[in-house]
Amino acid sequence: MKDRRPSVAILVANLPAEKDRRVIRECLSLEAAGFDVTVIAPRGDRSLTVLPGSDRTRLRPYPVIMYGSGVLSFAAEFLWSFLWIAIRLAGEIVRGRAQAVQVCNPPDVYFPLAWVLRALGRPWVFDHHDLSPEVYVSRGGDPNPLVSKLLVAFEWLTLRSATEVFATNESFKDNAVRRGVRPEKVTVVRNGPAHAEIAAKAASSPGDEGLLKVVYLGVFGPQDNVEGAVLAAEELARRRGRSGWRMILAGDGETASALRKLTAERGLTDVVEFTGWLNGPEVDALLRDATVAIQPDLPTRMNQLSTMAKTVEYLGRGVPVVAADLIETRATVGDAGVYVPNGTPLEFAEAIDALLDDPQARQRMHEIGRERFRDFLSWEHQAEKYVAVWRRLLAKRLPREAPTAPTARIPSPRKPADETTRAEP
Repeated sequence: MKDRRPSVAILVANLPAEKDRRVIRECLSLEAAGFDVTVIAPRGDRSLTVLPGSDRTRLRPYPVIMYGSGVLSFAAEFLWSFLWIAIRLAGEIVRGRAQAVQVCNPPDVYFPLAWVLRALGRPWVFDHHDLSPEVYVSRGGDPNPLVSKLLVAFEWLTLRSATEVFATNESFKDNAVRRGVRPEKVTVVRNGPAHAEIAAKAASSPGDEGLLKVVYLGVFGPQDNVEGAVLAAEELARRRGRSGWRMILAGDGETASALRKLTAERGLTDVVEFTGWLNGPEVDALLRDATVAIQPDLPTRMNQLSTMAKTVEYLGRGVPVVAADLIETRATVGDAGVYVPNGTPLEFAEAIDALLDDPQARQRMHEIGRERFRDFLSWEHQAEKYVAVWRRLLAKRLPREAPTAPTARIPSPRKPADETTRAEP
C-alpha cells in the first residue's frame, strides 16, 4: 500500500544529523505530526540509519573528507558538501520522498538547488541557523572584503530563493526582511529544549548544596570566547581562593586543545574542569547541578543578533546567566541574568563572584528563567509554529485525519561518533 504521508527532506552541511539538536527536534515534531522525514547530512555515527529517538526519520549521510579552517579549505568543504547533498537529494526525489525540502545553513550555497526544486513545484524552506557573513568576520584575523561581499550575496540569494524562511529570533527576521523577503514569509522558530528533555529536579532551587559550579556549555570555537571564561576563572581564584567552587567547561571544538593548554599554563587545572562533549542526559544532569552559567560571547555584530542555544538550555533549568549585554541575549534572558558591558574576564569574574555570594538573587533568577522557558522559549511553543508552516505548504498532501500533536516526544540525542566545530546559534 502506498504511503500517503507527506515527505520532507532536511539538508544539513556542517555537522552530523544526530548531533544537531535543533534538527532533531524539528524531525521529531514533523514525524509526530504525520510527516515522513529524511535528513541528508555529513556522516557521524556509522551505525545509524534512523535518527536516534525517532521511529522512521531516515538518515542519508554523505562522507566527509575535511572541515575548513581557512578561506580555500572552507570553499573546498562547501563544494564537497554541495555535490554530495545534490546527489543524495536527487536520490530522494527519484524515490518520491522529497516533496518539500528544508535547508539549514551554514553555508549559504544551496540556492541553485532551490531554483531547481521550486521549478519542480516543490517548497524549499530555509532554516536560518547562522549569519554567515558575520560569522566569517567574528572568527578573527583581517577579513577579506571580497569574501565578505560574496557571503552577503550568497545570503541574499539563499533568502530570496526560499519559499519560506525560519528565523531563530526577531533580529534574524529583520535581517531577512532587509534582504527583501516579505515579512509574512518569515516565521520565528527559536532554539531551545523541550520540557521532556529536562528532568523534574530542574524545578528545585540550584546551588543549594555542595560545590558551587560555574558552567559553560557549548562549542569551543574562535568566535565563542571560551578563553574569556578561563581567564575569568583565574580572576575568581584570586578573589575567592581555590576551594568551594569550580568552573566546568562542557563541549568541544577547534580551540579545545588551546584552552586546555591555557588552563595548564595559568595553573588552573584544580578549578577549571573540561568534560568533553556531553549527550542529552549528561547536559541535563550538569545544568541541574549548576549554580551560575556563563555566556562569554563578546559584543560583536554576530553575537548581538544571535540567540545562543546554550542560553536557552541554561534557562530551561533555571540557571542564572552571566553574559555581555547583547541585544538578543537580553531579549531571551530578561531578568534571569546579569549583564556586563564589554565581556572582559574581570567583568565576568566580578559578576559571577557577586552571584555566588547571593543565593536570594540566584533563586529569583531561577524562578524567572524557568517561567520564561515555560511560557515562551520551550520547544513546545516553537514546534507549533514550525509544524504549522509545513501543514500549510503541504496541505494538499496531508491525509484527512493527520495527527495534531506536533511534539509527541523529544528524546535527548545520544553522543555522536565524532565532533565538529560549529553548532550555534
